Amino acid sequence: MQIDNAPILTIQKSASGAGQSVMASGVWQVHALTASGKLKGINRSLAALKKGGTLEWDLTEVDSIDHIGAQMFWNAWGKKRPAQLKLDPRQEELFARIEKATEISMPRPRTSALNWIIVLGQGLLTFFEHLHGFVELIGRLVQDLGRFVRRPNTGPWREISANIYHSGFQALGITALVGFLIGVVLSYLSAQQLRQFGGDVYLVDILGMAVIRELGPLLAAILVAGRSGSSITAQLGVMRVNEELDAMLVMGISHGYRLIMPKVIALGIAMPLLVVWTDAMALLGGAASAKLELGLSFRYFLQKLPDAVPMANYTIGLLKGMTFGMLIALVSCHFGLRIKPNTESLGRGTTTSVVTSITVVILADAVFAIIFSGVGF
Repeated sequence: MQIDNAPILTIQKSASGAGQSVMASGVWQVHALTASGKLKGINRSLAALKKGGTLEWDLTEVDSIDHIGAQMFWNAWGKKRPAQLKLDPRQEELFARIEKATEISMPRPRTSALNWIIVLGQGLLTFFEHLHGFVELIGRLVQDLGRFVRRPNTGPWREISANIYHSGFQALGITALVGFLIGVVLSYLSAQQLRQFGGDVYLVDILGMAVIRELGPLLAAILVAGRSGSSITAQLGVMRVNEELDAMLVMGISHGYRLIMPKVIALGIAMPLLVVWTDAMALLGGAASAKLELGLSFRYFLQKLPDAVPMANYTIGLLKGMTFGMLIALVSCHFGLRIKPNTESLGRGTTTSVVTSITVVILADAVFAIIFSGVGF
């Protein structure tokens, strides 16, 4: 396709005869460059001229030129004006803008052998900042609990009930499914090993201790952290984005009394119940697997279980559930209140909340294991 005033690049001897002269003519705009079908050829010619040494450039015959065409010439000149250049006065402003933009340099990140110290220091400052905020949140919760105990008739009962329903009752399905499957897997793998040594009867002991003392509370806490913890953080974050938290302060409504305390109390109540539910489903799955794999009857499993697991382990499991639930609620509220009024902070805060909640739960479980190392065996 041929168009009028197509871009043309002419190379000839200079008037002085000492070198070459490059003359451009036609329309050097993006539509003309692409429609003429010469764009690749012109780019190759300009690239070859870039290596050709000192040249005389004449752009006075160019009818019109835009930033695309001007940038092609600028790149061919090595991003600086050639010594011998003829421009039309209308082109001076365009090339002056390109020249000015070329002079702007982006700041380079400073590299140093001590950068790791800076990163470590920033990490420690961030950690202690979060720790300070978390301790402050606990102190505010204690004050709100004291107010609630003194005047229970003015307490947020509806909020507590709603949070028990959302965080506890609605989590029964996923905790039952995961608990049952974990019980099946643990029972199957244990049966494979015990069968080699004739210790089939000890399967109940292994399942009972592992599920009731460790796996039940930990599984329930991890599932609640991923399900309810993220929901709490997202809820508070959306309230921050929509400026509802600021509106509550203007109306004199305490965030801690109406938002944080009900969630902590609700998870403190719901989590031990979820632990019992998860334990039951895991033991049911283990009993079903033991029946199929080792031929142990359900009746034998239920009769052996109370003797295999001392009562102290049930108490430890319930205490773990209550502690994990309150920690999940506190961590989720902590990160929810720190979300800034933008969607990026909302997503990042929710992710950080879930990861931190699970980490805190595992650390708390390790502390329980150390404290109660000699109890329940």
